[in-house]
Amino acid sequence: MSRRLTHELTYDAPMAAVHAMLLDRAFREEVCEFQRVIRHAVSVEQRGSTTEVTIDQHQAARGIPSFALKFVGDEINIVQRESWSSDTGGEVHVEIPGKPGHMAGTVRLRESGGTTTQTMDLTIKVGIPLVGGKIEGLISDLLLKAYRAENKVGRDYLAR
Repeated sequence: MSRRLTHELTYDAPMAAVHAMLLDRAFREEVCEFQRVIRHAVSVEQRGSTTEVTIDQHQAARGIPSFALKFVGDEINIVQRESWSSDTGGEVHVEIPGKPGHMAGTVRLRESGGTTTQTMDLTIKVGIPLVGGKIEGLISDLLLKAYRAENKVGRDYLAR
């Protein structure tokens, strides 16, 4: 079983500005700080025609239901890798190292009338019998919260 998560983030800015923001290490660090992660490391590397963005963060397992705590522990390490192959999008891979599950999909940007929409389309898969579906739902909720935080920080960043 798996769960699909599609979420749109909108910005009152041209696509070029949003793309530049998403490839800015300082912006990604600001998002981590806004989310009050325990620790984080962000890298942005050019590899040929592809830009690789990696966000490795550790979050406290606050508010996690008891059935999931035994799988994640006191903190959750989330590693998000984005491979931007063009100005309009790329691939996204999210993993929780050492845990049975992964998320993969795409990120796309499109502009209309000076507003840019970032669409995240991910499939979440957790291979644990009986509780995998519940954990997929939990991960989906955590990702939505993270994307909402990114959108808030992004809107502030672009308004400066």
